[in-house]
Amino acid sequence: MLRFSRKADYALIALKHLARQGQLESMSAADISAAYGISTPLLAKVLQRLAKQGLVAARHGSSGGYTLARDPATITALDVVQAIDGPMSITSCVSRRGDCGNFTNCTIREPLRRVNDTVLQVLERVTLAQLAEDVPAPPVSLTT
Repeated sequence: MLRFSRKADYALIALKHLARQGQLESMSAADISAAYGISTPLLAKVLQRLAKQGLVAARHGSSGGYTLARDPATITALDVVQAIDGPMSITSCVSRRGDCGNFTNCTIREPLRRVNDTVLQVLERVTLAQLAEDVPAPPVSLTT
């Protein structure tokens, strides 16, 4: 079964939330985690990874927190998932890691590669701006 990791799920949730807040308002990991019932330490690690990948900007100080580093229309679901989980592939034979022991006799490598490419293309077409249009974000209680 093709699944995103829990961290990738949380990354998408957090970035969708940030997209709805706009570029001017910073949100802490604690604020976002409280809004969605996510572990704060885990979400903080996810946000740090997204910052290293250039998807969010971290602001320090009393008005600190996270904001999107780019316009949400330019951030794709694929960008987010790959920032957290690395390159996606539905089976090891279509990844860059190599071949299985049945490479010479395999009849499904090419069809699976096409399926993998299609999944990647779909994720690349879905932007954070589109995800943010979905349903209203839950109210957030800002900590002071």
